[in-house]
Amino acid sequence: MADATEHRTKSFEWVDPLMTAEQVVGMSGLDYMLAVRDGTAAWPPMGVLMNFAMVEAERGRVVISCAPGEEHYNPLGIVHGGLLCTLLDTVIGCATHTTLEQGTGYTSIELKVSYLRPVTLDTGELVGTGTVVKEGRRVVFAEGSVADADGNLVATASSSLLVLSPR
Repeated sequence: MADATEHRTKSFEWVDPLMTAEQVVGMSGLDYMLAVRDGTAAWPPMGVLMNFAMVEAERGRVVISCAPGEEHYNPLGIVHGGLLCTLLDTVIGCATHTTLEQGTGYTSIELKVSYLRPVTLDTGELVGTGTVVKEGRRVVFAEGSVADADGNLVATASSSLLVLSPR
């Protein structure tokens, strides 16, 4: 059994999320995702905390990588399902955002996640892909998948998201 005094630390930096929100409102969803990918717009604090990185963005589809770390482990010695759920919710939400015009927002109505295999540090980098299945004026339907470094599916999800009219 590990000594309970063996502490590890991790620190991270982020950009003020309210400043980011002001930037997002002035851009289409796709323009914002491309700016995040290119490093000209800030990644939200949650993405920084979870080790997410925007890899690809196009209308109706995004790819985000995630480097799981010890800080994501649960008491059973595997990556907590919440990390996978958050990655899935993020890729699905970001894919939805790419279809929205400037000033239009969204929020998840429901999210169904299926966990297919355990994830550990040995699993390597995770790649999440989100795809819009059906666009709508009020509700968007989308799905997501997460694969490990070998391309094996580790989790999938489906979601519906409410489109929020510009303020």
